[in-house]
Amino acid sequence: MTLQTNVDAVTNREEPLSVRTVLVRFGPMIYGPTVLFALGEGAIVPLIPVIAAELGADVPAAALVAAALVVGQLCGNIPAGWAVARIGERLTMTFAGGLSLVGVVAMALAPVLGVFAASVFLIGFCAAAFGLARHSFMTTRMPLAFRARALSLLGGSFRLGMFVGPFVAAALLAIFGDEHAAIWFFGVCLVATVLLVLLGPDPEVELAGAEITRSRGDSSIAEDTGEAVTGSIPTSERVGVFVTMWRYRSVLARLGLAAATLSAVRSARQAVLPLWGVSIGLDAQTIALVVGISGAIDFALFYASGQVMDRFGRLWAALPAMLLMGGGFIALAFTHDLATNELWFAMFAAVLGVGNGLSSGILLTLGADVAPKSEPAAFLGSWRTLTDAGGAVAPLLVAGIAAAFSLSIATGLMGVIGLLGAGAFIRYVPRYAAPRAPR
Repeated sequence: MTLQTNVDAVTNREEPLSVRTVLVRFGPMIYGPTVLFALGEGAIVPLIPVIAAELGADVPAAALVAAALVVGQLCGNIPAGWAVARIGERLTMTFAGGLSLVGVVAMALAPVLGVFAASVFLIGFCAAAFGLARHSFMTTRMPLAFRARALSLLGGSFRLGMFVGPFVAAALLAIFGDEHAAIWFFGVCLVATVLLVLLGPDPEVELAGAEITRSRGDSSIAEDTGEAVTGSIPTSERVGVFVTMWRYRSVLARLGLAAATLSAVRSARQAVLPLWGVSIGLDAQTIALVVGISGAIDFALFYASGQVMDRFGRLWAALPAMLLMGGGFIALAFTHDLATNELWFAMFAAVLGVGNGLSSGILLTLGADVAPKSEPAAFLGSWRTLTDAGGAVAPLLVAGIAAAFSLSIATGLMGVIGLLGAGAFIRYVPRYAAPRAPR
């Protein structure tokens, strides 16, 4: 399996794309809705345990309710792949936004903890469907030469929303004094998201039919008429989700597991840094400042990852990111009892932020690279399930090992996982992805 067989219908377009062109073409359908959805989700995530506690949950139960969001995402990926393959990306995003709105209303009005937890699960489930649909949309429409930058912008759009969302929630709490204000804010974001997806211009309208037809090199794809495409690009064959998983088991078991290690290390960063700050005796304000600076560095570098991947190849972004995060965790693990542990904590938090920023868009891009043209959504459902599983397992590993041994050992282990993942990327990225996009 080579990357060339996965080049989408517009890969060889002669007209060069710019950031402005991509934003104008895909902003109303993809980037705008992504920012809105992430903004609302980011506003409620910090408040889920708080509201769960108000409904009678103790600390472990509140943690389980918060975890329902991740569990919902894990459970939603494969059904989302099935939905996108049959009704298309636009309708899947619309239904996901509508069902999320139902979940938001249920969260706001939940009389008991069980209803609230089910609502959180539903929102996670719909977030998976929304994310997979936009991933599939970009996979089938974006020229290969600009794919990594476009998907890094997509990852950056999500990070922007998740970064700003908690500040919006804090402002709403200061104004209204009620956590439910953030939930209703999420509802407003969802309404705007659905309206953009439904009423925004379809990027396919921008593509001239003759231009696409000239660029097509695969006769298995149906002839383009120049009409707007709102579903999946038609193909000569449609296979099921599980058939697609079996057919591409090799890449999923190799490159997919490597991608899962990257997702695990990313997720571990969010769990380890606050815990480390507490364990060395820092106050909440200092911890928030250090984590915030790390997040700001992460966000500032999101587009650089796409530029590196498009210009030099996928490995040149994946490998430095994994080495920085893996090495950063291992080095941090040896600083806990040093006299200057606060300084080392701040420095390695910044290193982890750089590594995470350089990894922006990598999972989206690699998934798009190796997804089959005939059934990208079904494949991406399996791919995203693997990567989401890696992200979900990492905090559990950190918590369990820290409880059984120490936080330093848990942190060092996550560093080892990062280095093992780097080795897997070295082995499998050249096998499954081209060293650089054709220009």
